[in-house]
Amino acid sequence: MPTPEALRVYDDPDHFERVRVRANGVTFGVRVAGDEKSPKLALLLHGFPECAYAWRYQMTLLAERGYRVWAPDLRGYGASDKPRRVADYRVSELVLDVAGLIDASGAEEVLLVGHDWGGMIAWHFALRRLRKLAGLVVLNIPHPRLFLRAVTRPGPQLGRSWYIFAFQLPLLPERLLARDDYRAIAGAFLGMAVDKSRFPREVIDVYKRSADEPGALSGMLAYYRAALRHPSVVKYPTLETRTLMIWGEEDRALGKELTQGTEELVRDFTLRFVPRCSHWVQQEAPEVVNAMLDDWLAARPVREASAIARG
Repeated sequence: MPTPEALRVYDDPDHFERVRVRANGVTFGVRVAGDEKSPKLALLLHGFPECAYAWRYQMTLLAERGYRVWAPDLRGYGASDKPRRVADYRVSELVLDVAGLIDASGAEEVLLVGHDWGGMIAWHFALRRLRKLAGLVVLNIPHPRLFLRAVTRPGPQLGRSWYIFAFQLPLLPERLLARDDYRAIAGAFLGMAVDKSRFPREVIDVYKRSADEPGALSGMLAYYRAALRHPSVVKYPTLETRTLMIWGEEDRALGKELTQGTEELVRDFTLRFVPRCSHWVQQEAPEVVNAMLDDWLAARPVREASAIARG
């Protein structure tokens, strides 16, 4: 089981040192933990509208397990560069960011972890086999083939994904997200979270400040705009990388049914659900997520959430 220290929440976003890393022509602000000389890298990719702070519970755990941990603000977010062209946010560029960060680290072994948009980038990176991965962990983001199928035909997921189409409008989405002291950013977390106590004001303020960086809102939205204007073309081969998927069951943005069929697309696949938990699974249920991750890293049978709760 993870130690109590590994599950501490650091409300101070500067608890973890930030370094600057140049990769793929972009300078990234990267939160770091662990032994900087470790040959093992855990690279953590956040989602929308988050930043590296979303991994505050997992960074210490992974450092304790011998990883050098890098949690970058993705391009367009927080302390990282914010290219202005929508085309700069197409998936083909985002996966090159990952390759560049791995190369910059000099690591010999890489664990890639992603949530939401970060998870989609991680899926694509693994499927394209740009660099060798020791493992892939995805949280509340489906396999790209299953997501594409769900949003291109009538069904519940198409309705849930309405915001993707709304974000295509120019300027208005930025104004709506910034209005009333970024009320919509706060609402993204508090509106979906089951356990709202995990998102006190000091946590929400971190995400507001990240979104308030010059150019950040347009950068964040450019992921969605590029997804429709510059769609990624992938043959989706069977994924050989050992993969763990963790899914908060009460995700209002991405339905649980999107996990069905993943086992046919990934050779070595483990799926675990977290009940009474939202899309923000690693922040809302860190004790459960970290215990599952710890089991998987140690090559133990990954316990169900109910077994973890019983201790």
